[in-house]
Amino acid sequence: MDIYLPIAGLSVNAFVIVALGGLVGILSGMFGVGGGFLTTPLLIFYGIPPAVAVASSATQITGASVSGVFAHMQRKGVDFHMGGVLVAGGAAGSVAGGFIFRALQRSGQIDTVVALLYVFLLGGIGLLMAKEAVTSVYAVRRGRPAPGGPRRHHPLVASLPGRWRFYRSGLYISPVAPLLLGFFTGLLTVLLGVGGGFVLVPAMIYLLGMSTKVVVGTSLFQILFVTAATTMVHALTTHAVDIVLAVLLLIGSVSGAQLGARFANKVKPEYLRLFLAIIVLFVAFRVGLGLTWRPDDIYTVQVL
Repeated sequence: MDIYLPIAGLSVNAFVIVALGGLVGILSGMFGVGGGFLTTPLLIFYGIPPAVAVASSATQITGASVSGVFAHMQRKGVDFHMGGVLVAGGAAGSVAGGFIFRALQRSGQIDTVVALLYVFLLGGIGLLMAKEAVTSVYAVRRGRPAPGGPRRHHPLVASLPGRWRFYRSGLYISPVAPLLLGFFTGLLTVLLGVGGGFVLVPAMIYLLGMSTKVVVGTSLFQILFVTAATTMVHALTTHAVDIVLAVLLLIGSVSGAQLGARFANKVKPEYLRLFLAIIVLFVAFRVGLGLTWRPDDIYTVQVL
């Protein structure tokens, strides 16, 4: 069944878009990522203009995050104190990102910048995650405990002034660190249409030293509010939000997030991290291929 997207200016198969939303929702519930790192490039591969894909993905991520947060709240897996600090930083970052996105859009370079950011960010983070996950899986299969033991926050985080207690996360650190982390995530949400979870989750574990029991739920809590703010920024500045596209994605993602949250409790964490790393690296490779592969038709001429 084809349906017309008014902002994107083309027709798409509604069932394909709903299925894509369901896949992203499952990833959201399993890993605490908004899923935009997968949604946006897949929409671009499908033929959606990059600016519309970025803005509409942020809208869809909001709905998927609502479903995921409620699922993790039932398991007491959300640190609202930490989440509030992350949200404050993310809201500021989304506003700053809106101005940057609009400037790139006016210069005509938004498509290239989005693709390059995807390649470098996803490639780098994917390699780090894959290395850590493979080491953990290898250790577990040989009957040894996973390396690392109890996680501690990074020395740079420990040196920041003014400390707060985040009881559910088991931390006593400066709020400056999660505030800056939230700001960076807000920038990514606007520029790439991602929830930022693929950056936020590893940073919460390896930089802040948060308890893994609350990382996924707290990440989704932050993503929920930041993507909602990002949707407003895009609607008011870039005018690239396609409501029809966002609704189709939401139909699949809301139910998918519930399934993902249940599935996450049945799979060992090291296998989940390895699976996520493989997905991230595949998306980075596909985006990089699109930047370098020479098309059959170098240019086209359209007569209006």
